[in-house]
Amino acid sequence: MDKIKIITDSSADLPKEVFDKLDIDVLPLLINFGEDSYKDGIEINTNELFARIDRGDVFPNTSQVTPNRFEETYRKYLDEGYKIISIHLSSGMSGTYQSACLAKNMVESEDVHVIDSKSVTAGVALLAYRAAILRDLGKTVDEIVADLEEKKEYLCSSVCFESLDNLVKGGRISKTVSVVTGVLGIKLILEVKDGLMTVKDKVRGSKKAVKRILQDLNEYECLEGMPVVLLNLNNEDVHSPIEEYFNEQGIDFINAKVGCTVGIHSGNNVTGIFFFSKKKTN
Repeated sequence: MDKIKIITDSSADLPKEVFDKLDIDVLPLLINFGEDSYKDGIEINTNELFARIDRGDVFPNTSQVTPNRFEETYRKYLDEGYKIISIHLSSGMSGTYQSACLAKNMVESEDVHVIDSKSVTAGVALLAYRAAILRDLGKTVDEIVADLEEKKEYLCSSVCFESLDNLVKGGRISKTVSVVTGVLGIKLILEVKDGLMTVKDKVRGSKKAVKRILQDLNEYECLEGMPVVLLNLNNEDVHSPIEEYFNEQGIDFINAKVGCTVGIHSGNNVTGIFFFSKKKTN
């Protein structure tokens, strides 16, 4: 049986205890406030992130995991006899995937497999989660990689944003969309499509946002054996009703908090779901 190490990055939002239980290595991106840099989830958390943003001294940005950091990590596990599956934030949103590919070339090993998730936050996390489950079932590296390349086309996401200001500041969505949303009081439901954030729908009020998010789950249906990730960052008006619905329906789900890498762009007050559907979404 292959000895396999699963590696991802800190854009993959799942609780640390889940990653620890599944033996998944998470490499942090850097959160930069001017010349000050902090390792995401290690040297800074979302409470500290937004406290500093609210002070308004400088708007932060993120830095990808460097090729050298990937190389160091890959060599460590290769020397221990592992084959590596490295799953990362969409290449359309970050250079982290390209850094991982450069590091693969640097170590010159066919035992390193780098996967572009074409997703972000819990979408990246679900691919890493699935890889770990398949590993523990005794699947080979090649079988796992083939499965992930297929299943990433089945990732479904619906995320409600209270404000798009940070997405605009980070260049992730147009200013025109943000202005219209603010003026009309409309909540936007976004999804990850072809590796980028796109607008899926517009609704008024939290109740309609909840209904729209659950509509996707009921339409596409969750793949058996995989949980739904319920993502949240201080938006209980949307999060609580969805959590209640999941509990009532006996839906397997994981509560996850948006981390700093994603939180910089999402801003506060965001809730949504990510899951593997039974039919292609991309």
